[in-house]
Amino acid sequence: MKQPATPRPLPATIDATVDLLAQADYLTDRSLGTVLFLALKMARPLFLEGEAGVGKTEIAKVLSATLGRRLIRLQCYEGLDVAAAVYEWNYAAQMIAIRVAEAEGTHDRERLEHDVFSERFLIKRPLLQALEPDPAGAPVLLIDELDRADEAFEAFLLEVLADFQVTIPELGTVKAIHPPIVVITSNRTREIHDALKRRCLYHWVGYPSAERELNIVRTKVPGIGKELSEQIVLFVQALRKEDLFKAPGVAETLDWASALAELDIATLDPSTVSDTLGVLLKYQDDIARLEGGRAKELVAGVRAQMKAAE
Repeated sequence: MKQPATPRPLPATIDATVDLLAQADYLTDRSLGTVLFLALKMARPLFLEGEAGVGKTEIAKVLSATLGRRLIRLQCYEGLDVAAAVYEWNYAAQMIAIRVAEAEGTHDRERLEHDVFSERFLIKRPLLQALEPDPAGAPVLLIDELDRADEAFEAFLLEVLADFQVTIPELGTVKAIHPPIVVITSNRTREIHDALKRRCLYHWVGYPSAERELNIVRTKVPGIGKELSEQIVLFVQALRKEDLFKAPGVAETLDWASALAELDIATLDPSTVSDTLGVLLKYQDDIARLEGGRAKELVAGVRAQMKAAE
């Protein structure tokens, strides 16, 4: 995915939005293209929910690359706070500055406080960086896996998304001249409050259809055999209907396709499937459920589907 040398204008139509994603080999449907177009047109955050590995995070990366905008990523986790997400002061540098001033005989306390709480001692974290002007245009701000953060941080985020501004007590309010393009993702390990969702346009990113997943595999894994790519997609589509702790996403499909291509596999067989399940599934209970007989049944089902389609 090549970064354009100069920033590009936002797409003017839904079709242009879908084409923009396709330029970076991100194949999507019109429903996602529509909500993404509206989010860009209305300057509203886009809130994406869906299972892990379906391509939510990739949308922000593709927008950054195709529009020539800086990508600023805030990876959420339990305990995330303002110091890690917005800003903090460089306390060590401030202490050195204070001691140097004292050694030079500076006794003007008010001036000293003003100096040490100036912007040169400010460490800017992702949210503050996203509010700053950028010659390339408003950046793409990715707030990834918001469901992993605490509710207290989610509440703080409401203010940022409402006005695209942050107040730093010692410096004042920093407000974006041009709001960033905001993409928020959630794997839905917990529900996000309605108050935040109301500030966003919403889209559920589901698993792709077999036809679209096949196009994705052939686009992302060039050189893979026609028969093998069809078998991989049919197998994964069937696998998602099984009672698994974690069904494979598109990311796992691509990993598996790449792995089988590296092994020079021309066609699926039960032995190969069992040996490579660790690429496709990430929990031992799921692997144990598929090893042996069930994997053989799924491979037989794939072959029957392909034969019926001939």
